[in-house]
Amino acid sequence: MKQRIPGPIAVSLLAAVLIVIPSLARGAEPATNASAEKAAPDRFYGSVSKVDTNKNTFTVGDQTFVVTAETQVTKKDGEKGSLADAVVGEPARGTYTKKSDGTLNVTKVRFGKKANSKGGGAGKSGGKKKAESGAATESK
Repeated sequence: MKQRIPGPIAVSLLAAVLIVIPSLARGAEPATNASAEKAAPDRFYGSVSKVDTNKNTFTVGDQTFVVTAETQVTKKDGEKGSLADAVVGEPARGTYTKKSDGTLNVTKVRFGKKANSKGGGAGKSGGKKKAESGAATESK
């Protein structure tokens, strides 16, 4: 006598197999994604405390960053710049990657405040404070 698996059980087993196999295949992906996330550059922001054009480095806080040939440097006016545009006391912001030897290689950096920046950022209260304080507004 042949034994048959009832219909609902067969369907359940088939569904389980169709769910488990792709899940097992995806199990290897998080490690790949995690390594890709680690390779993504980290961000930095702060005032420049030291510039060494001989070593192609600048320091922000307690971190010394290396400017390489691949580094994209931007001046405060948005134009292409160089390490010579870094001024002690002015802000620098950008991204970097950390090499296995601990070196922090800059991928992108902007030296100085953005041109036309008024220092407070362009939040929701951008024009409100000015209007509330009674200051005259300029029409364009």
